[in-house]
Amino acid sequence: MSKMLGLFVGLLLLGLAASVKFDELFQPGWAMDHFIHEGELLKLKLDNYSGAGFGSKSKYMFGKVAIQLKLVEGDSAGTVTAFYMSSDGPTHNEFDFEFLGNTSGEPYSVQTNVYVNGVGNREQRLNLWFDPTKDFHTYSIFWNQRQVVFEVDGTPIRVHTNLEHKGIPFPKDQAMGVYSSIWNADDWATQGGRVKTDWSHAPFFATYKDFEIDACECPVPVTSAGSANKCNSSEDKKYWWDEPTMSELNLHQSHQLMWVRANHMVYDYCTDTARFPVTPAECLHHRHH
Repeated sequence: MSKMLGLFVGLLLLGLAASVKFDELFQPGWAMDHFIHEGELLKLKLDNYSGAGFGSKSKYMFGKVAIQLKLVEGDSAGTVTAFYMSSDGPTHNEFDFEFLGNTSGEPYSVQTNVYVNGVGNREQRLNLWFDPTKDFHTYSIFWNQRQVVFEVDGTPIRVHTNLEHKGIPFPKDQAMGVYSSIWNADDWATQGGRVKTDWSHAPFFATYKDFEIDACECPVPVTSAGSANKCNSSEDKKYWWDEPTMSELNLHQSHQLMWVRANHMVYDYCTDTARFPVTPAECLHHRHH
């Protein structure tokens, strides 16, 4: 029993877990005068002068990051709120949530994308099954050496699987920062750019609370070899994200993902033959996409 307890405590200690205050994990990236703190809440403001954004103080390899977010209310057409992980440089890796505003009464869309070695163009888009402007919802990214999982309130909405055995690169050697921002993107965000931002409704606010990072914090400066050595499990250290149960979705999660795809997905790059006359290689092999 004591050995099991020791293993459990060890697993806890190897992750940096807890829901914490903003300034323990993050710092403003731009437009500090567009940050509004109201008790435990943080609001980012978008007006016709500027949006705003923040980033994590550290970089991470593997684990889970999550935020609770309430999106822009009312007529949010033209606005984009993003929550994402990204490494640096021209061959960067990136995992994106982009929340695309809409005219009042129309559903909010969430677009996800995955960049590997600087190459993206892997967009999927779905309409959320709730109104994300009325309350806080949890958006999270889970990442290990086998898969990247995007979740909304614990429900997987996308899985990007490691298919290196098929010759397809997988993001597993670059430490990543955690970022969020709000900005004007009315050239493309709403109905393909046909609906523009109505600045008479400004300012627009995205509201945050309960930031969580349960991941392997990487040394600075970040090197691929150093990060890999520190953040991979070994006989001496075991990380929770390397547990066998975390290598793929369980049956319940698989059914949830199938439900999301069947009922809420409105765009999938894998089926866009106009953009991709030849089906992207990972689409041929992914079970869930």
